[in-house]
Parts: sequence; structure tokens; C-alpha cells
Amino acid sequence: MKQVGIWLDKQKADYVLFENGEEKFFTIPSNMEFFNPKGGSRSKTRWGPQDVVQDSKYLEREKHQLKRYFENLATSVKNADQLAIFGPAETADRFMGYLEKDHQTLAVKVKVVDKADSMTENQFKALARSAFDI
Repeated sequence: MKQVGIWLDKQKADYVLFENGEEKFFTIPSNMEFFNPKGGSRSKTRWGPQDVVQDSKYLEREKHQLKRYFENLATSVKNADQLAIFGPAETADRFMGYLEKDHQTLAVKVKVVDKADSMTENQFKALARSAFDI
């Protein structure tokens, strides 16, 4: 039985594969750009209008990059029999939503979706083992 524990945030995804008493650890980088939009300008006239930075462009670009990242991760773990997903903030929940929408066969294999801050490789492996009762 292939059991996969995934810890992901917007920078990378670590996953550990448990199969036949062996464990293998992998890391997938997200290749996402992190934006710090600058700009906007004042009018030359006093109390004139301001030019505003369009955040929608950056948010749309981030959404597409996140979808590509989730697609890469889903294809990497598509042969798993059980999944456990961990991560800080809302990234783990977003990935679960993506699976429910685009990969229903993987979504039904998810055993746990839980919040977990960043941790060492050994701490993550222990967390994944406890999720699968190994």
C-alpha cells in the first residue's frame, strides 16, 4: 500500500512515500514568483488624482502559478493509495480544494488535511507516520 504524506506551502512541497516498510523523501519546488508591487504616482496638480497599482494582475498571475504547482504535485502523487496533507495557512486547504475540483480520484484518498508549521524532515516524517498509524 502506498501512503503519501505531503507538507506544502507556496515555496515548496515535501512529501514522504511509505511503501512496503520503506520510506522515500522528495521535495518539489513551486517555482512561484513572489511579487512586491511598487508604483503609483501623484498628480502634478495639488490634490489631484493618483495612479494606482493594479493588484489584480499580480493576483491573477499568482493564481495561475499556484494551479501549475498543484498540478505538478498531483501528478507526482497520483499512484498513492492514501494521502495526508499538512501545511501552514491556507495552502493545504487550497490544494485539497484543487483535488476535489480537478482530481476527484485523488481527493477521495485523502485521509487527513491538517495545519502544521514548518518543521524538520524528521519531524515531518514522524507526523506523516502518526497520520497513517505506522
